[in-house]
Amino acid sequence: MKPEQIQNLFTHLEDVITWRINNPSENFDEAPELKTNDHEGFQLGDYISEKNLTHQEVIILLMALLPRLDPSLLKRIYLEFPNSSLFDFCALNDNGRLFYPTIQLVQYILGGDNISERLKALDYFGSDSVLIKEELIAFSSSAQDHTPMNSQISVHQEAFNTIIFGAELLPKMSNDFPAEQIQTSRSWTDLILPQTTLDELQSIEAWYNSGKILMEDWGMRKKLKPGFRVLFYGDPGTGKTLAASLLGKYTKRPVFRVDVSMLVSKYIGETEKQLAKLFDKAENKNWILFFDEADAIFGKRTSVKDAHDKYANQEVSYLLQRIETFSGLIILASNFKNNMDKAFTRRFHSCIKFNNPKHEERLRIWQQNLPKQLQLDDIDLDQIAQQYELTGSNIMNVIQDVSLKTIALKHPDYKVSLDIFLESIKKEYVKEDKIFT
Repeated sequence: MKPEQIQNLFTHLEDVITWRINNPSENFDEAPELKTNDHEGFQLGDYISEKNLTHQEVIILLMALLPRLDPSLLKRIYLEFPNSSLFDFCALNDNGRLFYPTIQLVQYILGGDNISERLKALDYFGSDSVLIKEELIAFSSSAQDHTPMNSQISVHQEAFNTIIFGAELLPKMSNDFPAEQIQTSRSWTDLILPQTTLDELQSIEAWYNSGKILMEDWGMRKKLKPGFRVLFYGDPGTGKTLAASLLGKYTKRPVFRVDVSMLVSKYIGETEKQLAKLFDKAENKNWILFFDEADAIFGKRTSVKDAHDKYANQEVSYLLQRIETFSGLIILASNFKNNMDKAFTRRFHSCIKFNNPKHEERLRIWQQNLPKQLQLDDIDLDQIAQQYELTGSNIMNVIQDVSLKTIALKHPDYKVSLDIFLESIKKEYVKEDKIFT
């Protein structure tokens, strides 16, 4: 952060506000010019350039930053121009000593006494505005679905960290954002899958690297729907969550696993509201949304027998619409492809099956993940992999169990007996009601 350069921007904002006080009838085009070198070489300035913000958008952004960076600026101007009508459009803090920016104040600065120009200024608070799409502007708590004109404006905390410090502040799980970030220290080589499946996964990575060229440089934005939609299906423990985590790691995008239980509500209409909050928060962030056990909310629509069925089907339709317009990557995970509503599966760019590992793949999982400290002199891993049909998740559970038991025995060479090994495998079989032989 370079405070002196940020100060230059706020000095410009002060000049523009003072100009408007002295020139209430002038068109905003006559306002003091924003010099390019006022916003170069520092985080906020680079953000302004990167998003190609107009002069008006810069003024609105600076106004929204006032409560955090220069809360006394409007007060200083008021002391110089106490009779200006501009301050009729400000909000006051609890003790009445500070002025806070509002939508009406922005309208006046951009439009002055011209009602038509003030109405045009509202476009910067519409859903198509970059300030709203990027979730830069926050409104006071009094603002509901229809934002009052006297609502105070500020900058969201997450956006503030990004545009001032260059550090993306990711949301924590809450009622407004029912998802948690998942990460992994592992690599593609740790995901033991058939090569065809790995190729399909890496084609998603290619979308991240090439999608912008396709949509913008090749002009396909008007012809293709935004985002990328993928279905992972297969038995539990076959690598679906790890694959989602790896896609985030290699595309350098955060992955959020959505807690479906927090989304699904027995109350009519509540699920839809929760989904709206989730998608609104994630929109235009280029995040990856990972819906594990997605059948619960993306399952087949039912025949309508009562009002609950009607609203449940409406929720599925709403989901379909939000997924199709979401600009990032959405991954749905399910145990069975047939559990999913066909309206969803038709719109997936890719449906990737995660099969249970075969003998060779199980052997590689054993070999790559067993700690080197363990001595397996009397254990034939090839035979273990051949005889016991375990998923990757099962195998990792066995490895952990065997390792802890061996450490607890305190043998200096950490030698593993076949009995301990088989006992741990049996635990996994019993958990899944499988017959162990």
